[in-house]
Amino acid sequence: MYNPNVKNVPHGSNDPIIPIDFTPNENKAARVSFKLKPIHFVLAAFLSISGFAAWFVLTAKSVSIEANPVTAVVEISGGLKLKLGPRYLIRSGSYDIKLANAGYHDSETTLVVSSDQTQTHFYEMQKLPGILSFATKDLINARVQVDGIDLGETPLVSILVEAGERQLTVSKDRYLDFGQTILVEGRSVEQSFEAQLEPAWATVSLKTSPAGADVMVDGELIGITPMNAEIIQGQRDLTLKLLGHKVWQEDFDIFAGEDFVIPDIELEPADGLVFIQSLPSSASVTIGGEFKGLTPLEVSLAPDIDHEITFFKNGYNSSKRRIRTQANQESGVSVSLDPVLANVQVISQPEGAELYVNGELRGLANQTLELMAASQQIEVRKAGYVPFTTEFTSRPGLDQVIRVNLKSLEQARLDQIEPVISNAAGQSLKLFYPSAFTMGASRREAGRRSNENLREINLVRPFYISYKEVTNAEFRLFDSEHSSGILQGLSLNNEAQPVVRISWTQAALFSNWLSEQESIEPFYDVLNGEVVGYNSESTGYRMPSEAEWAWAARADGSGNLLKYPWGTQLPPPDKAGNFADITARSYLGEVMFDYEDGYLATAPVASFTANQNDLFDMAGNVSEWVHDYYGSIGSADGAEVDPLGSVNGQFHTIRGSSWAHGSVSEIRLSFRDFGEEPRDDVGFRIARYLEE
Repeated sequence: MYNPNVKNVPHGSNDPIIPIDFTPNENKAARVSFKLKPIHFVLAAFLSISGFAAWFVLTAKSVSIEANPVTAVVEISGGLKLKLGPRYLIRSGSYDIKLANAGYHDSETTLVVSSDQTQTHFYEMQKLPGILSFATKDLINARVQVDGIDLGETPLVSILVEAGERQLTVSKDRYLDFGQTILVEGRSVEQSFEAQLEPAWATVSLKTSPAGADVMVDGELIGITPMNAEIIQGQRDLTLKLLGHKVWQEDFDIFAGEDFVIPDIELEPADGLVFIQSLPSSASVTIGGEFKGLTPLEVSLAPDIDHEITFFKNGYNSSKRRIRTQANQESGVSVSLDPVLANVQVISQPEGAELYVNGELRGLANQTLELMAASQQIEVRKAGYVPFTTEFTSRPGLDQVIRVNLKSLEQARLDQIEPVISNAAGQSLKLFYPSAFTMGASRREAGRRSNENLREINLVRPFYISYKEVTNAEFRLFDSEHSSGILQGLSLNNEAQPVVRISWTQAALFSNWLSEQESIEPFYDVLNGEVVGYNSESTGYRMPSEAEWAWAARADGSGNLLKYPWGTQLPPPDKAGNFADITARSYLGEVMFDYEDGYLATAPVASFTANQNDLFDMAGNVSEWVHDYYGSIGSADGAEVDPLGSVNGQFHTIRGSSWAHGSVSEIRLSFRDFGEEPRDDVGFRIARYLEE
């Protein structure tokens, strides 16, 4: 076999034979060799960039950014964008955008690119404030306000004021206010304004004979005559006083800049001054047959003349005195009036009742006593009986008898159902026959709160509810130690004010106490001084249920429900109630500036107009505990019938606004609150079911 690796050697050659390595082919295929060249990389990069560019162009949106001012520098960050002339190619998404321009606040916001193929976004930049200076011609220390904001006193320099049309007001005591609308350029542009203030007074020249009289304007001493007085414009009371002479007084309309002269004034010698008093006070006084007023009083009488003074008072003998006065001297007259008395016998059944005359306890009712010959209030009281009250005037020289047959509360109930009842605390309650209604407020009602869900209510059982909130005097019949305290130096503890700073439990215990005074089964179940439940079948005294309270407050008898106690519109009319008004603006944060009721805190109950159902203070004065626990309740099967709320809970419902409420939300009759602890603006009123 031929082997190419073996060379032919001529025969007889002496060269050696050299062996070599040999590896069989083993049927392996021949290899193809490929090497990457730079052109390959260039081609790949071009194709990638072209593909990406095509993808970006096809998916990007054409976005125009318009800014005011148009010179604003716009910078967009947060993603890939391509600026083509006035527009940008940007894909959908959110981007940070910054705008800057001299004289304007830098603006940083978010640019949201939507799916619209072409879109325009507009941005309004805010001008920097203007730099203003204010001065008053020939004056300093004038008060400067811009749009009602106080900036200080003139002269003022380098004051920053936001750009735009502004109302400039410059004021100073004894000068007319200066007002002007100014245009603030902003963009840190400096502007100066000067106001010319005009005097607000007129010069009034006056002199008296004799001279040296004190000159008083609206009660304030400004000098002595003769003088040229600078008097501020307006209607002014000008008074001249000189010892030993009568006071001279006259009203003048003063107009700024219109000076005038008052003709010489001749002062008359003064009368004698007499201070008149009597025991008792409030006696009518006549001098020379002319009525002068009620004691105590002070009168001026002509000197060196005898004057006859006569005293009159109902139930007392009249009395006369004579007096002569001296010019410019003070004197006094004091008398004690003798009462006109008559014997009156009081006979009362049953025995053991107490007799009150004008609210003062005079002992047991069966007695003969002396009464003044004047109208007096006679009251006979006994626990468990309806109090007897009458106005009585005794007649001297006549045998007079007052006969009283007290009727027990139970007997009175049996005789007939009374439309108005009274209890042992002297409270009056009115009977209502309620109806179905919708409690709560519509979501569309202004001021509605989230806890005012609409609930269909059907009140079936007739109930009584008190005309007035429980007073301190009434509550102290149950708890003689209770004090409603003081607020801002004002007492909340007067007898006629509503009781406050009591818990719901105290109100419930007071209700049970009223029931016990009339031998009625108590409504509330009590264990160790705590309310642990209630008997819904009891007709004992209780707090009104929330549904009863809402119906009595809102139902107008025509099928309508009131939004406010007075109707549907604000502001409240006069005497509408005791709310957070301008009287309380120094103490409360939110008040009604267009309403004034005259009370900072609680007012005596029934000081304001009753509602459409003759109930007082259903809005204002104090909010009221009601029977229900506070919670989210309702009926899935239709209207709730005589609901009394949840059987347990932590908080109790509070209804009605108080003296501390002044917002639209709070003064609405559908306003609901809740609480656990006593408050100085929460009291209560009482109710009970009609005993069938």
